[in-house]
Amino acid sequence: MSADHTIYQKQGFGATMPPKPPYGLLIVDFINGFADPGRFGGGNIHAAIECTRGLLAEARSRKWPVVHTRVVYQDDGADANIFALKVPTILSLHEAAEGSQIVPQLQPVGGELVLRKTNPSAFFGTSLASWLSQRSVQTLLIAGCTTSGCVRASVVDAMCHGFRPLVVTDCVGDRSLQAHDANLFDMNQKYATLMFRDDALDATAAFEAQLS
Repeated sequence: MSADHTIYQKQGFGATMPPKPPYGLLIVDFINGFADPGRFGGGNIHAAIECTRGLLAEARSRKWPVVHTRVVYQDDGADANIFALKVPTILSLHEAAEGSQIVPQLQPVGGELVLRKTNPSAFFGTSLASWLSQRSVQTLLIAGCTTSGCVRASVVDAMCHGFRPLVVTDCVGDRSLQAHDANLFDMNQKYATLMFRDDALDATAAFEAQLS
């Protein structure tokens, strides 16, 4: 056990938080611009997109509420914010921009919510919390990118809104693998449950079976 693990354990972090049904799935910003290493992508984002295909298929088969997010700014940049001050190129992601479209592998189907956002968190300034609450979601499985940015922000806000975040570790990605690993460690200690995709699907199925 590393020194970091030891001190967190001594201070009482990292308690077990089992996934509690009903479940929902949030897919954060798997859009073309983040799939492209020449724009906002790189690292393990492509692998996370491919892994999320199976997660999305299973969520649909189990009839979970599914949410996709896109980064979308006005064409004229009138809604530019502090995030855009730090990352000016993000303003290229407007409604019709190819970079803002959801990747072909994960295209939404009827009944799935597509949220447009201009800040890192999928919850900030959107209807996401009320939409999930209306569908009685208790545990929110989270995939997407980047692990250190919009995923982390959405995880923290999910927890703050009373949902149990479950980060599907092989379905989230980051252009920086160092940032990816550090943020997974920190989220696991403070905010979320972390599981690989197949383990998450097995665990959620087992808890669903207990209720049937």
